[in-house]
Amino acid sequence: MFGKILYISDNIAHVESKMNRDMVSDLMNVHVIFEAPNQRILGEVIELNDEIIKIRFLGEYQGTRYLNGVLRKPLLSSTIRVINGEELMELVGVQSDKSFVLGDSAIYRNFKVCPNINDLFSNHLAIFGNSGSGKSCGVSRIVQNIFNNPAMSPFNANLFIFDAYGEYKNAFCKLNEINPRFNYKFITTNPTLDDDFLLDIPLHLLNLDDWALLLQASNHSQLPIIENTIKLAKIFSQENEESRRLKNHLIAKALLAILFSSETTANKKNEIFTIIEVCNTPEFNFNSIIPGVGYTRIFSECFEIDSHGNFGESVLITDYILKHILDDSVVFSEPEGAYYTLQDFAKAMEFTLISEGFQNNDNLYSDAIILKVRLNTIMTSKIGNYFSGKEYVPVEKYIQSLMFKYQNKAQIININLEDIDDVYAKVIVKIFCRLMFEYSKSLEKRASIPFHLFLEEAHRYIQKDNDTFLIGYNIFDRIAKEGRKYGVILDIISQRPVEISDTVIAQCSNFLIFKMTHPLDIKYIEEMLPNISSDIVEKQKILQPGTCVGFGGAFKIPMIVKLEMPNPMPYSTNCDVSGCWK
Repeated sequence: MFGKILYISDNIAHVESKMNRDMVSDLMNVHVIFEAPNQRILGEVIELNDEIIKIRFLGEYQGTRYLNGVLRKPLLSSTIRVINGEELMELVGVQSDKSFVLGDSAIYRNFKVCPNINDLFSNHLAIFGNSGSGKSCGVSRIVQNIFNNPAMSPFNANLFIFDAYGEYKNAFCKLNEINPRFNYKFITTNPTLDDDFLLDIPLHLLNLDDWALLLQASNHSQLPIIENTIKLAKIFSQENEESRRLKNHLIAKALLAILFSSETTANKKNEIFTIIEVCNTPEFNFNSIIPGVGYTRIFSECFEIDSHGNFGESVLITDYILKHILDDSVVFSEPEGAYYTLQDFAKAMEFTLISEGFQNNDNLYSDAIILKVRLNTIMTSKIGNYFSGKEYVPVEKYIQSLMFKYQNKAQIININLEDIDDVYAKVIVKIFCRLMFEYSKSLEKRASIPFHLFLEEAHRYIQKDNDTFLIGYNIFDRIAKEGRKYGVILDIISQRPVEISDTVIAQCSNFLIFKMTHPLDIKYIEEMLPNISSDIVEKQKILQPGTCVGFGGAFKIPMIVKLEMPNPMPYSTNCDVSGCWK
C-alpha cells in the first residue's frame, strides 16, 4: 500500500506511493503508523499525488497510550500502515462515566469522538464559527449528550447559559424528561410562563466596582462619589436607633458645612432644603420643632431670610445642629443586613453631591451630573426592574437560589438577556460572574461547586474594555487566569473572536472551531493559538454546518467532528422567507 520512506524533512515524511489513482483519493487526512521495533509513530496524510505521499508526524504510541509530539523520527526502514481500530480508539476515546459522545468522526465511519469530561470541562473552552455554522446547535447537542449519557448522572452540574437571543429555552426546557431529577431554570427579562423567573439582582450585593460599571463611570474622580453613595444608601435605608443617630450626625455635618460656606444665603437655603427633602429624620425635617429660650420655631421657619439677607434664626438653628454632631471618637460600622432600593441610592447620591461640595466644584460637577443622569436613566427604564431592594439576601443564599428551581436543584440555568441593550447586558453578566467567582473563592473546599459560564455571543461581553484602567481588573480576565482552580469555567461562544479579550482567549485550553471565513478572524486565531497548525486552519474553512475541528487538551489529536442535530432544537434557525411570503 505504502512504499518506502524516501526522505524526512522537518516533521514530514515523503513516502513512495504504490497505489492507483482511485485508492489515493481515499487517503487524504487518514492516519497512519510508522512501525519499527519498539517504535510506533502516528502520522497524518496531508498531501499526495501519483508518486509521493506526504505524511506529517503527530505523536507516538507507548504501549497502549498515545503521547503527543515526536522525540525520535521514524527509521527509514519503518513499515507504514493505516491505523488500526485499537489504536484509533485510543485517539477518539470511548463513552463512559468520565466521558461523553461529542459527535461522529468525520474521517472514520462508525467511530464516535468521546472526550474526557474533566479534560474538556475543567478548563476554559472556546467555540468559534460564522453565523449559521452550527454553534448554537452544537452547544445544545453537547449539553444534551452530557445529560443523555446513561453512564453518568450530572445531578450537581451548574451550567449557567447567558443567552443573548433567547435561543436555548426550547433546547433544554424538557430536561426533566431525561431524568425527573434534572431541572431547567429560565431566568428572563420578560417572563411569559408560570415557571419563568424574572431577572432579579439584589442591589446591596453590588459593590463599588459593579456600580462604577453600571453607571458607566469614566474616570477615577467619580469613584469616591459612588463609594460614599453606597455607604449612605445602606445607612439611610435603615430604621433603628443606631442608624437614626448616624443619620442625624451626617445631616448635621452637611447642614453646618453649608451654613458656613461662602455661597449666597438663597443658595444655602436651597441646598439645605434639598438635603432635608432627600434625607430626613424626626429631628431633621421641615416641621421639626426647634426649641429656643422662651419660644419655639419649626425647622423651615428658621431659614426665613431677613431684610439684611441673613437667616433670621441662624444662631438658634446652629446651636440645634451642633447638638446632633457626635464626637469624632465615635466609630460607626457599616450596618449588617442593610439593603436599599434604587430610590434610596438616588437620595444618597443627591446627599453626597451636596454635602461633599461637588455642586460648587466646576471640575467635579460635570462628572457628578453624568452619574446622576445615568442613574436616573436606569430608574426610569426597564433596567431598574431587574435590581431589587426589597429584602436582605446574603450572597451565599442568593447564589444558592439561582441554582434551585423552587425546591429542586436546577442543572441548567438559562439567563435570557435578549431585551437588554448591550451596554447593560454586559454589566449584568459581569455582576453575575463576579458574584459566582467570589462565592467560589469563599468555599471552604476549593472547587467543590464548579460553575460553567456559557457566554453566547461572547464578543458582546468579553471585550477590551477600560475596566482595568477604572477599577483595576476585568472580571473575565480574572476568571480566565484564576477561575480554573476555583471551579469557575468560561465557555465562550462567538462568531467574532477578534473582538474578544486576548487574555481570555489565551487562557482557553480547548477549542471547537466551526466554519470561519472572515480573514481577520482566521488570522487572529492563527496568531493567538500557538498549538493551531496551518492544516487545522485550512480544514475549518471548508467545514459543513454542524461540523467542527476540536483540538486542545481534551483531544489527543485535532479531530474533525460531525455533531448530530440537537433534539429539541434551539431557536437559532434561519427565517423561512418563502413560507412567510406565501
